[in-house]
Amino acid sequence: MSNYFKHKMRGKSPGEIVGMIIFGGIFITGLAILFGFIIMWLWNWLMPMIFGLTTLTFWQAVGVFILAKILLGGCNFGDSGKKSSKSRKKDKECKGEFSKWKHYDDFWKEEGNKAYDAYIDRLTNNNQNHD
Repeated sequence: MSNYFKHKMRGKSPGEIVGMIIFGGIFITGLAILFGFIIMWLWNWLMPMIFGLTTLTFWQAVGVFILAKILLGGCNFGDSGKKSSKSRKKDKECKGEFSKWKHYDDFWKEEGNKAYDAYIDRLTNNNQNHD
């Protein structure tokens, strides 16, 4: 990570770095304020009419946003867009499973009804043998 930081900041003056930090802080603060107002506006517009709930203040809306992010979205601190090896493995497994579905239509056209009827016959024969 430190090599990445050194590479990105190479050739930049300390004034430029401070300016980027200040701009980033202002930008993040602006987004937080914007999200708070959007959530407050949507809540106050929809929830009292639909569900009979009370209206929210700005800080309550920010709290709802933070709570929803924690409960539904997670925090992903330090993730930097990289997937863990566990999630990559899971993606490969899912992709492998779904890649077999491309043969489903052909199978069903060629053998589907016969295979289904044979399966039903096995079930009914097993049930009759157990009775």
